[in-house]
Amino acid sequence: MQIRNAEPLWRSYVRRPAAWGALVMVLAFFSACAVTSKGPSVAQLTDGRQGFVIRENPEMDAASRGEFERAVAMMNAGENDKAIELLTRVIDRSPGVTAPYINIAMAYVRTGRTELAEQHLKTALGLVPDHPVASNEYALLLRKGGRFKEAREIYEKALAGFPDYLPARRNLGILCDLYLNDPACALKQFELYSEGMPADGQVKIWIAELRMRLGW
Repeated sequence: MQIRNAEPLWRSYVRRPAAWGALVMVLAFFSACAVTSKGPSVAQLTDGRQGFVIRENPEMDAASRGEFERAVAMMNAGENDKAIELLTRVIDRSPGVTAPYINIAMAYVRTGRTELAEQHLKTALGLVPDHPVASNEYALLLRKGGRFKEAREIYEKALAGFPDYLPARRNLGILCDLYLNDPACALKQFELYSEGMPADGQVKIWIAELRMRLGW
């Protein structure tokens, strides 16, 4: 059985993998003006790339927007501590926007401060319950901490509301296969993921392996 990479896939679908997390967050903010419903929505990219845009209804002033963009650039450059300083200011001024909480949580994970990361992800999920990106990040954090049952619950709740958010499907499949010994769950999630992401040949290999193990 090959080792599955359970890193958040929503950061690796575009041609420039390091920028995907930033892309999702920035698009989540700048696309919000066109959204009237409360809470996030997930839409396919329309410019030829594979991935998603997360849209919600945030409120962020111009100064906070600029600092948010600078923080994203710092994270992409590996300057996570500096990004945390900027994102803290953004959160202080715009406490109702989920993206800064998610990004600062990612920065805290990268610097080994997982308790602070969990606090900020919980805050994001308090603002928008079952937010797919926040849920994916939180479930990954729980998995890394050995809290597998909780991670599964987070994935399943997010996918109930956002069934097309494929990164969570892939990561739930990995969780079920490698950590929960539930190959049937893993196969189901990988098959659903593969329907939406047929170019991912690695997952097709995992599907074939699981079918052999299950005798299907």
